[in-house]
Amino acid sequence: MQGAARRRPFPAAAPGSPQPAGPLYPGRHGAVKSEDTFKTSPFHFDLWFYFTLQNWVLDFGRPIAMIILPLEWFPLNKPSAGDYFHMAYNVITPFLLLKLIERSPKTLPRSMVYVSIIMFVMGASIHLVGDSVNHRLIFSGYQHHLSVRENPIIKNLKPETLIDSFELLYYYDEYLGHSMWYIPFFLILFIYFTGCFTPVEEESRMPVAALLLMGPSSLYYWYLVTEGQIFILYIFTFFAMMALVMHQKRKGLVLDSNGLFLFYSFIITLLLIAVWVVWLWNDKILRKKYPGVIYIPEPWAFYTLHMNNLHAAKESL
Repeated sequence: MQGAARRRPFPAAAPGSPQPAGPLYPGRHGAVKSEDTFKTSPFHFDLWFYFTLQNWVLDFGRPIAMIILPLEWFPLNKPSAGDYFHMAYNVITPFLLLKLIERSPKTLPRSMVYVSIIMFVMGASIHLVGDSVNHRLIFSGYQHHLSVRENPIIKNLKPETLIDSFELLYYYDEYLGHSMWYIPFFLILFIYFTGCFTPVEEESRMPVAALLLMGPSSLYYWYLVTEGQIFILYIFTFFAMMALVMHQKRKGLVLDSNGLFLFYSFIITLLLIAVWVVWLWNDKILRKKYPGVIYIPEPWAFYTLHMNNLHAAKESL
């Protein structure tokens, strides 16, 4: 014998007989795809709970932490507590999004997911820098309800080219950073949503845990859309979800518990945005800052305009 004995080849399937499935017997178009067989997917309470919690604490809570914690702990020339919250958000959120994709019962386009995650981290990191400086300017008298050039602490800067630098910072924060952050974010949610369909009607129900999480989740999406000024991105994502639901319904497929949770959260978010816009419809100062067709004021602009004035009035009494 020369060397190890040769392995016996696997017997070929008889003509006309079905070919066995498995990695050693790839089909005509490669391995059998998992989307060909529908699997049950229970409600991912742990992931949705962690996702909602970290959104509220690390995203919504970061400017609050920056304001309420003493400046002696976080000097203006150093990162604030909110910046550390943002750093944690930039790590934890992509991890949770990847875990959601992993738990999908359907095989999803991994390359698109990975590219989206990379863009998400880049955009959130750009936003971290710009948002850090913009929020620290509050301590110097910066007013978020005014444009950069109209702010009292900015408009008299010399040389005037410094104002251009602050406008560039605002562009990186509010436009480039938000676009590279939120477009991949909503794209990943939609990709996950495409795998949330089942032919079993009994699986199209939400447990009590999902109902309890829906309120905080919807309220956070309201904050995300209004503060991020991404209503067009949000509404297009929502319309795409609606179109997909109607298309799959013709095939006899319905949303599972995870799909229902995400879909209903978006519906409630739309209602909250409508209430917010109606409430501030006649605010002339905010109207001046948001002159476009789509009028959706930012919560922090409302805070610096009205709540700060209210606090100042109380202190003067």
